[in-house]
Amino acid sequence: MEEAEPETLEGFLAWAAELGISDSLHNFQSQKPRICLGNSLVVSFFPDAGGRGLGAARDLRKGELILRVPKSALLTRDSLLKDGILSSAANGHRCLSPTQIMTVCLLYEMGKGKNSFWYPYLKHLPRSYEILATFSEFEKQALQVDDAVWTTEKAISKAETEWKQATLLMQELKLKPRLLSLRAWIWASATISSRTLHIPWDEVGCLCPVGDLFNYAAPGGESKDIENVENLMHSSSLQDDSLSSGHSTDSLLVERYDAQLQRLTDGGYDDDIGAYCFYARNNYKKGEQVLLSYGTYTNLELLEHYGFLLNKNPNDKVFIPLEPSMYSCNSWPKESMYIHQDGQPSFALLSALRLWTTPQSQRRSIGHLAYSGSQLSVENEISVLKWISQNCRVILNTLPTTVEGDSLLLFTIDEIQNAGNPMELRKLLCQLESEACAFLEANSLQKEENGGELVLSRKTKRSIERWKLAVEWRLREGD
Repeated sequence: MEEAEPETLEGFLAWAAELGISDSLHNFQSQKPRICLGNSLVVSFFPDAGGRGLGAARDLRKGELILRVPKSALLTRDSLLKDGILSSAANGHRCLSPTQIMTVCLLYEMGKGKNSFWYPYLKHLPRSYEILATFSEFEKQALQVDDAVWTTEKAISKAETEWKQATLLMQELKLKPRLLSLRAWIWASATISSRTLHIPWDEVGCLCPVGDLFNYAAPGGESKDIENVENLMHSSSLQDDSLSSGHSTDSLLVERYDAQLQRLTDGGYDDDIGAYCFYARNNYKKGEQVLLSYGTYTNLELLEHYGFLLNKNPNDKVFIPLEPSMYSCNSWPKESMYIHQDGQPSFALLSALRLWTTPQSQRRSIGHLAYSGSQLSVENEISVLKWISQNCRVILNTLPTTVEGDSLLLFTIDEIQNAGNPMELRKLLCQLESEACAFLEANSLQKEENGGELVLSRKTKRSIERWKLAVEWRLREGD
């Protein structure tokens, strides 16, 4: 994503310090520091790991409080709706969702420019995001996998629908034409989608100055731990109908589930402190990047909500088409039946296939074994694994490109992005074939006013970045 100008950063950090945002363990009541960082954290650039982020200013211990952001420094719907004009107008559009209202609030605040209290923070926000809702038809089709294409179509449709629904309110607020556009709406909704943090008093969440500088680290084994807890809850309720009337076992399972969920985040709002607090998720040496886990996401979900993906994502998953009879013979939800990043079938998928490959007359008698995760027989297990292997092979063979071809294409895209001069760019473009040619047809090249040399417009450069993300995603799916 594009970042705001670096020269705005120092002023932003000074503004944040005035609000009481601090990476120090001490409260500065008598004299506030000039900037809010420097004791535990420092803004650094990590070219191979997310770009700009927060690094350790000293050695940090796991679990140590490293940043706190007071409630008054959190940008929320409540804080923005203190504007009387905005609040009065929003009250007349109760049919809009809380997220739509927050999106309108953010655009309205942007329209205030330097008159906004939040201007130093708003100016610091990224100028664009490469989320799925911004994908063109070409970029959408470059994902190739039906599930990913469908997810992109849904994201694009959702953005357009919510924008149209909120247009009347934005017109009543007399937003500037550029802020009334679909492009502006997608920017604001992407800011909310990718940067808000959970707070207990607002389902939309809050924008957290400085706290949103942390780059993402995927949870490791936690996702499978949670899957196991969900499976335990599911299978227990199936095997013992009395759980619905006796709350003791259910409560214990819910407590375990909640405990697992707590491990997915590295911060939260603390009522006692009156601030959003961040903690070190690991031990860090001075200079190392300090990362934050936003939660468990697949690469497609990261692309949908944040506009990036990970080279190695332990929480990635692949869905393979299942016959209707496979769904009807069990009670597992569809979203629980997938293949893990390491190639292992999920608990639900394995259980469902074990049951499906069993003769229908025997399913009732052995259903409890399948739901508990037990292997039914050697023959049954071999049949299940063969089915998975064959169907994965069929899916890969139906994709229009290969892993080798996609790797070569990524290399070419990198060369285009790094072309040092118009002559080099022209040479690269002349060598392109197949999908790359389709990209050129879908995008126009601009010429410099002086000299008539080929250059890539900002719009085309962003399209190249989204194309690259699509190729990277399908390449990781193919692996």
